[in-house]
Amino acid sequence: MTTNVEKAQELLRLHQVPELLVVVNVWDAITARVVADAPGTKALATASHSISAAYGYPDGEQIPRDLMIEAVGRIAAAVDLPVSADLEAGYGDAGETISRAIDVGIVGANLEDQLRPLPDAVRAVEAAVAAGEKAGVPFVLNARTDAFIKAGDKDPAAVLADAIERGRAYLGAGAATFFCPGKLDEPTVTALVEALGPQKVNLIGVPGSLSLADAGRLGVARVSYGPWSQNVALTALASLAEDVYSGGALPEGTRKLN
Repeated sequence: MTTNVEKAQELLRLHQVPELLVVVNVWDAITARVVADAPGTKALATASHSISAAYGYPDGEQIPRDLMIEAVGRIAAAVDLPVSADLEAGYGDAGETISRAIDVGIVGANLEDQLRPLPDAVRAVEAAVAAGEKAGVPFVLNARTDAFIKAGDKDPAAVLADAIERGRAYLGAGAATFFCPGKLDEPTVTALVEALGPQKVNLIGVPGSLSLADAGRLGVARVSYGPWSQNVALTALASLAEDVYSGGALPEGTRKLN
């Protein structure tokens, strides 16, 4: 694959086939290369939390947009695979942000609704979709709702109903898939897939979440890992520091990957 169009077409295909797409999130060029070289990797996704942390910023659009675009562009340039970028809520202008991401080689993106009023969130999705169309790229927009992670003490049935309403609206506005981060149980995922269709719902893998086998069986399109892949790496780094400070050595089986 050499063009944005080809990469976008492949990324879309990977979401549409019955086989579950598993994506390990990356945050810089070297993590992109390492994951891309792992057997079974078919596409990559960035994590805004992880990129922001690597640059010393908290998550939540605190990192300057220019710096985020530069970071995801370096990741896209480092590999010959489709790359989807976590672009938070679009940094105040979803259409312009998606356009700039396409310019640096990104062919898909997460776009958060931050539980804004539905008409506002739909307009952001429409602007992002229009940016892809203007660029001539079948951009794979993964419209995200924060309905579950910001549910608090709301009635679970009302939260699910809100998520389904938002999912239908975002898919109707041209999003390719609908992302529902949170620790969702099987009945919730089943209801989402039944309401929105198979290969339309994307999940995040978190400690205690559904197994990949169950997610695939239920008709989920994709499972990604957000900042958890960085936490796995940081856990290994912290363990190394603790071990060598107490007189230990490099862990057995350490590979030289860069």
